[in-house]
Amino acid sequence: MRVLGVDPGLTRCGLGVVEGTPGRPPRLIAVGLIKTPADLDVAKRLVRIEAGIDEWITEHQPDAVAVERVFAQHNVRTVMGTAQASGVAMVVAARRGLPVALHTPSEVKAAVTGSGRAGKEQVTTMVTRILKLDVRPTPADAADALALAICHVWRGGVTSRLQEAAGSRAELEAKAQAQSRLQVARLRAAVAAQSGQR
Repeated sequence: MRVLGVDPGLTRCGLGVVEGTPGRPPRLIAVGLIKTPADLDVAKRLVRIEAGIDEWITEHQPDAVAVERVFAQHNVRTVMGTAQASGVAMVVAARRGLPVALHTPSEVKAAVTGSGRAGKEQVTTMVTRILKLDVRPTPADAADALALAICHVWRGGVTSRLQEAAGSRAELEAKAQAQSRLQVARLRAAVAAQSGQR
């Protein structure tokens, strides 16, 4: 599974693509940033982010997109910009027909470091080790994007299979119920036919 991780932000939007399967070390495909100047109008900044993410999807052909779930912070301006960039990432992926997963920061930290309270330094260190990189991915936004992608490969794949299994089970149950209704209808028809002959 190839996953594009997006660490949303207006000034720096981290992007990372990894490929792998649950339970195995993923491999780095690409890592980078989309930067927009703070003095540019917000709408134009979002258009640049949209174009950049679209370009990455075209170039790297991910199977899914993992975006950091936005949590309220003390700085409302920061959370608004993050939420806007997050929305853009989801729209670009949806437009391409790609599944989008939202992962909380603590979920990502736990998947990569084993602790949902790990600091940025620990996350970067573990991303470097997991991907067997010679150089640490910088800035932290890039490392966070890779951590999101790793988290989705390891957890999202399992979640997808569980959802498929649940869907298959529901489908089987629906077929069994339909078959049961058909059998009851046949029995009633046979009983009615037999009663009519007497």
